[in-house]
Amino acid sequence: MDAEVIDNIDKRCFELDLPDGSTAAAFYRVDDEGRLVLIHTEVPAEFWGMGIASQLADGAVHLMRQSGRKAVLRCQFMVNFFGRHPEYADVVAG
Repeated sequence: MDAEVIDNIDKRCFELDLPDGSTAAAFYRVDDEGRLVLIHTEVPAEFWGMGIASQLADGAVHLMRQSGRKAVLRCQFMVNFFGRHPEYADVVAG
């Protein structure tokens, strides 16, 4: 899949458009220090097990690096993802 992850600031989530027109999303809130608190990752059930959430997380890391933002991990998927990818530790704030 060649879709690009975008930061939907209005909805406070990173989004990845899927081939069937649905969207995978990683939701966040912004804390008092401007960090993105990653709170929930959602992938439509028909796309589970296809690496969509990981593609979404990769894109979110890329966008956070570009903007200089840091993440606080509160979503269990993101905790596990960042645990498997120590090369992304530079965007984790706590």
